[in-house]
Amino acid sequence: MPGCDMRRGDPHLFRGVPAAAVHALAVALGVAGCSLAGPPAASAPPPAAVQPGAPPPRESMTSRSRRIPQNRGAELAPALAGMSATGLTRVDSIILDAIDQRVTPGAALAIGRRGRLVRLRGYGRLDYRDGFAEVTDSSLYDLASLTKVVGTTTAIMLLYDDGLIDLNAPFVRYVPEFGTTSVKRSITIRQLLTHTAGLKAFAPLWQRATGRREYLTAIANTDLEYAPGTKMVYSDFGPILLGIAVERIAGKPLDEFLHDRLFHPLGLEETLFNPLAQTVALASLGVGTAPDRHPEYRDEEISGLMQRIAPTEVDTLFRRQHMHGRVHDENAFALGGVAGHAGLFSSARDLAVFAQMMLDRGRYRDRQIIRPETVDLFTRRAGGLSSRALGWDTADPLSGNYPSMGYYFSPRSYGHTGFTGTSMWIDPDQQMFVILLTNRVNPTRNNQRHIPLRTAVADAVQESIIDTPARSRREDKKARGRQD
Repeated sequence: MPGCDMRRGDPHLFRGVPAAAVHALAVALGVAGCSLAGPPAASAPPPAAVQPGAPPPRESMTSRSRRIPQNRGAELAPALAGMSATGLTRVDSIILDAIDQRVTPGAALAIGRRGRLVRLRGYGRLDYRDGFAEVTDSSLYDLASLTKVVGTTTAIMLLYDDGLIDLNAPFVRYVPEFGTTSVKRSITIRQLLTHTAGLKAFAPLWQRATGRREYLTAIANTDLEYAPGTKMVYSDFGPILLGIAVERIAGKPLDEFLHDRLFHPLGLEETLFNPLAQTVALASLGVGTAPDRHPEYRDEEISGLMQRIAPTEVDTLFRRQHMHGRVHDENAFALGGVAGHAGLFSSARDLAVFAQMMLDRGRYRDRQIIRPETVDLFTRRAGGLSSRALGWDTADPLSGNYPSMGYYFSPRSYGHTGFTGTSMWIDPDQQMFVILLTNRVNPTRNNQRHIPLRTAVADAVQESIIDTPARSRREDKKARGRQD
């Protein structure tokens, strides 16, 4: 990010430091006026335009901190998108009931169909504690594993379009240090994208490693769990490795590459890594250049930014604090907050733009961000081992008790979920996307009630379609159960 490097620094530097002290330090260091995502995007078409990727012009952070509506009038009448207003009111009720039952303190929702936004709003509050704001379409949520698709997978797509990465090439072509055994030297980019590379599902590397070099060494020296290409085991380590490959190929940090090639062209001003802590850490360490000041961004707005971020878990083991403004995932935190598997923060408003770009097969307004053929390649099921596409998952409502995409999303649908309570599903057949952001891990990850909430929301949205109603596959699942 030109003039505002928010990438690295010691991730443990401000452990336990009160927010007020961090704010004071930021002001003293002159970083409190840091622009988060470059210059503002060009003004968008009026709300009546068939363009959910271009909601009304953004307000400055100052005005947002003073006035926090549930939405800013970007929604269009559901009938214009072939949907029922009554059905979408039921979606609202499902989310509000979940908040009343303390499934999550609040939620943000974006629904688009046929190029029209029919929902872009917030529900509840950012935190159960007093003094926290209501959720809006511009509230920032820790995306967790949505980082894998919005960030890392899209970065790979961009490099693929550039002819700089070969999906069938061994990973060691780009990161030679990984090749500690002959089998590991054979693992391909495609296998890392489809979670078929033999890697362990998870390990708490944060207990013994910090930074990219140590993480790469640790993963390279960890035994494989199975022969690559023989089955699918969902793993964070594949995307972590892919994020490192992106940096090697692009010659710049992952967050900077994504800002330059994706977030800035799409006008995503609310999508970023390390929304607060690393800016202060970098300045205190003398790393990077002096931040530029956005003309509408004032010193006091660093605290206003915190007021827009949904807190996540009360960490009693590692950071020993209520996580707020820094990544929840421990391994991403130990990697400096910028990692291939987690670390992005974003809003429902920004993600609606991204989802519509994907529905439009890589096109945004008059610019082709990603080649249509590349979007098709990465979002279709990659083989018979699982429902995985390249980076993305595809709709498989017949697996699991509460599929995150529900029972109506078409077989061509693709999406992903995030551990903190986030999800995004995109249905090319219905030309629709559903984005649900929650912080269900607040205050503890032991809360699993967001899982049926995702299913209920997805089904209620699809049941709101009145022009080309989708068929539920719930009966198919029952039939499979009888056969089993």
